[in-house]
Amino acid sequence: MRIITGQAKGRHLKAPPGLSTRPTTDMVRGAIFSILNSLAQNWERVLDLYAGSGALGIEALSQGAEHADFVEQNARCCNIIKKNLQTTELADRAKVYCTSVHKFLTLPQDNYDIILMDPPYADPDIFAILHQITLWQGTGKNTTIMIQYSRRISLAPVYNKFKEIKSRRYGDTCISFYQIGDEA
Repeated sequence: MRIITGQAKGRHLKAPPGLSTRPTTDMVRGAIFSILNSLAQNWERVLDLYAGSGALGIEALSQGAEHADFVEQNARCCNIIKKNLQTTELADRAKVYCTSVHKFLTLPQDNYDIILMDPPYADPDIFAILHQITLWQGTGKNTTIMIQYSRRISLAPVYNKFKEIKSRRYGDTCISFYQIGDEA
């Protein structure tokens, strides 16, 4: 697994060995960031939820995000994220929260411009988490939410004021993008 473009292009990232993490392929990561480049106006603050190895948030930093927060509850994964940030020389623009997404969403935060979500495919709470994020104070009128999920589940086209504006499928992997609708 490597960074595909930007400041840290070509740098290799470590993935936690033996864990049930599912790193995003280079092809899907490339598609995610190609779409984000066409949708998101601002890249100042990025949030990587269910961060795993941190590949999505690190890719955002490499492509010019000013700051990224990583949320991962597994301590081994948190250590891998920190090592990957050091390897890519992006650690000074990031913070790693070794906590659950549920707990993180109770913390006060300023608005994020981009929220990247790659939850476990079998997570039964994904609908509730997505709903919670759309009501959370860390989202605002210019927030773009990207969620990666299995084709075996169906997300709603609307979560509160956030509407699905783009969706793609790559084998079993689907990605959807949500933004606040014009009439909101």
